[in-house]
Amino acid sequence: MTNPLLPPPRKDPQKRTVSPTRPPEARSRAALGLSAAAAEGRFALQQCTECGKIQYPPRDACSNCLSTELRWKDTDCLGSILAETRLRTSIKPYFRERTPWRTGTVKLDSGPVIICHLHGDCERNGRVQIINRLDRSGQAVLFALPQKRSLYMEDDPQLRAMTSDPKHRRILITDARNPNTPYIAKSLAAAGASLIFIGESENWRPYPGQEAVAQLDKVEVLPLDVTDTQSVQKLAGAIGGKTDILINNAHFVRPGGVFVRGDTAMAKEEIEVNYFGLMRLAQAFGPAMCTRTADGENAAVAWVNILSVHSLSNNPQYGCYSASNAAARSLSQSLRAEFRTAGLRVMNIYCGPTEDDWYQPLPPPKVSPQTVAKNLVEGLRDGLEETYCGDVAKDLFERFKESPHILEREMTLAGESP
Repeated sequence: MTNPLLPPPRKDPQKRTVSPTRPPEARSRAALGLSAAAAEGRFALQQCTECGKIQYPPRDACSNCLSTELRWKDTDCLGSILAETRLRTSIKPYFRERTPWRTGTVKLDSGPVIICHLHGDCERNGRVQIINRLDRSGQAVLFALPQKRSLYMEDDPQLRAMTSDPKHRRILITDARNPNTPYIAKSLAAAGASLIFIGESENWRPYPGQEAVAQLDKVEVLPLDVTDTQSVQKLAGAIGGKTDILINNAHFVRPGGVFVRGDTAMAKEEIEVNYFGLMRLAQAFGPAMCTRTADGENAAVAWVNILSVHSLSNNPQYGCYSASNAAARSLSQSLRAEFRTAGLRVMNIYCGPTEDDWYQPLPPPKVSPQTVAKNLVEGLRDGLEETYCGDVAKDLFERFKESPHILEREMTLAGESP
């Protein structure tokens, strides 16, 4: 039975911070499809479209009929343990620092036999559920959980190494003025976060929910303006060395495309907050977080961006805002590549229209603050890189995968948000 994770002891400032190490990341191109599914939290295996065989490990051709017509299909994740072992030593520095490490062989009900990591509560020769997760190198690994949920299951050290669970971590939320902030902070506190910093710009100017934010448990409100480089650097100097998860929810949204604006003033505000704000945060907080990704139970683990789903395909009603979010999405992909060397995960949450004053003209369904908070915590616990919040975001993403060009025309011809 997994023991509950206790709060980590206070760090000795005179001790050297452990240098980050990563698990082996060599993969074939065919195996990257497994990583793409893991980024979204899906368990998918290759299936031959000609003979129907489901296979693992991923290959360029079907192991049964040699057809190259393979697709990735969400697959039954149940199976039985055939054999297991515990690694007591390893030539790989990442695993050497984390031994003993439990692995095993599992026969899936769908057919393939896989080698995977085993949760500590899995019984010998027992039934298990396989999940597909990203490790700290950003590559997919298969992990076996007990079929029946056990107490403190999320505290298993091997599973925690694959996730960004907020339990006992210190978290920065960048925008107190965002209507989602009180709900995100409450959800993180309920998930076990030890301390939540909330950035507040222009604290002399009141805003809805200001008192609610100040009265939240485990919360410390600090001055932060993402449009001011000096403000961002000052806060990073104060708490950058103890920020384990950064959640960038700062946003500036206004309706309208290019012609209705008349000038570039509003677009500059959107770029300053939505794009340059992200860049300032990354330049100030990123280096310190990257040095702490192996720093014990409350190591730096994740960087979260809350973006509009219209960063995938522009919504003409909010054309310039969509463009600024597309720039932020592209920048987050660059950050993911830069952070990967340290094992720091970047998670993007794509939202449809929220219950916000600036989305008031749009018809439902809209995304509530509670839904955003719930998706965020679940995404951290599952170690995701991409998650889609709300019916509009999920529907738009499915249509984007099917055909970006058709979706663009649908958005343009409809003249309104889907």
